[in-house]
Amino acid sequence: MGRRGIRSLMPAQHREFFSELPFLVIGSLDARSRPWASIVVGMPGFLRSPDPIMLQVHGTCVWADPLRTSLMQDAPLGVLGIQLETRRRNRMNGSIIALDWSGFPIGVGQSFGNCPRYIQAQKHRFIDEPSSAAPTPSGSGVVSAFESSD
Repeated sequence: MGRRGIRSLMPAQHREFFSELPFLVIGSLDARSRPWASIVVGMPGFLRSPDPIMLQVHGTCVWADPLRTSLMQDAPLGVLGIQLETRRRNRMNGSIIALDWSGFPIGVGQSFGNCPRYIQAQKHRFIDEPSSAAPTPSGSGVVSAFESSD
């Protein structure tokens, strides 16, 4: 059953789902093979999928984020998109195609939906307006707050 749910491309519903998200959870390994996870935040639309085999991220980690040094061309990534209001989530594994200060495209290796179990419905709101500007060495970044939908 599992093999049928794991695809080598993103179906249209996953592509649309990622484009509606205000944040993306990213995981990778550092130079010493230690796992790191982080979050990239932006206004919905900062993630786009121009085709079924690519997810374009228009943004990056804040300057002081330990994951930042692991973001390089061909680096393997695991990404998790979570829509907190509906508890829907989708996973995608792939690798960075290229990297610059404005973001990076991820080539899709595997794409699949995840069970919403253990996710409690939440509403988010931005405390600071997300910026498309490059992160600064000060470590400033966008912070969001989450509120229970109960």
